[in-house]
Amino acid sequence: MKLTLEYLIREPKIKAEKNPLILLLHGYGSNEQDLFSFASELPDEYYVIAARAPYDLQYGSYAWYAINFDGNQNKFSDDVQAVASRDLIATFIDELVLNYPIDAKQVALLGFSQGTILSYAVALSYPEKVQRVIALSGYINEEIIAKDYRNNDFSNLQIFVSHGSVDQVIPASWARKAPGILNALAIPNTYQEYEVGHGVAPQNFADLKNWLQKTKSSI
Repeated sequence: MKLTLEYLIREPKIKAEKNPLILLLHGYGSNEQDLFSFASELPDEYYVIAARAPYDLQYGSYAWYAINFDGNQNKFSDDVQAVASRDLIATFIDELVLNYPIDAKQVALLGFSQGTILSYAVALSYPEKVQRVIALSGYINEEIIAKDYRNNDFSNLQIFVSHGSVDQVIPASWARKAPGILNALAIPNTYQEYEVGHGVAPQNFADLKNWLQKTKSSI
């Protein structure tokens, strides 16, 4: 069926009247196949859906927003595109809940890099749509979150944050700011670092799966 974003889907192997959802959001220059490659490793009761970012970089590469360079090779993000993608993802979640027997109270976002930056933005802007976030190798960009987001009700939101301690793309120091921001909002969070670069270590994957199972029953 045609929805706002292109996507791949793994139906739950254990079906209930309504099943929980893990929505996978890939990084800059990747596509929906990337994170979907480990869908089979995620718990059997979930719908696992991998979305494709809307901006086409050609040759099978996509982005949630442009990353530009100035004359001194300083990087900066296109926040207008990022906000548009934030709202596209929020709409896409609504469409998935309408079109599949998904439990709207059991929606998790799993992002990597730019997909994590968007996961934070969606969850903090629209916490009524998302209950859990797995934030891999990204950071919180407050410029692309709804302006009055601190007034939102975050009582049902929980976040798992992880980062590579030697990440050469997004410094670990950027990720380390997340717990302080989340604690100030009274959002339960777990922070883990692994001795890897810009990627997901096997132990990282095991820890996020354990966190998913541990937090599922408490919602």
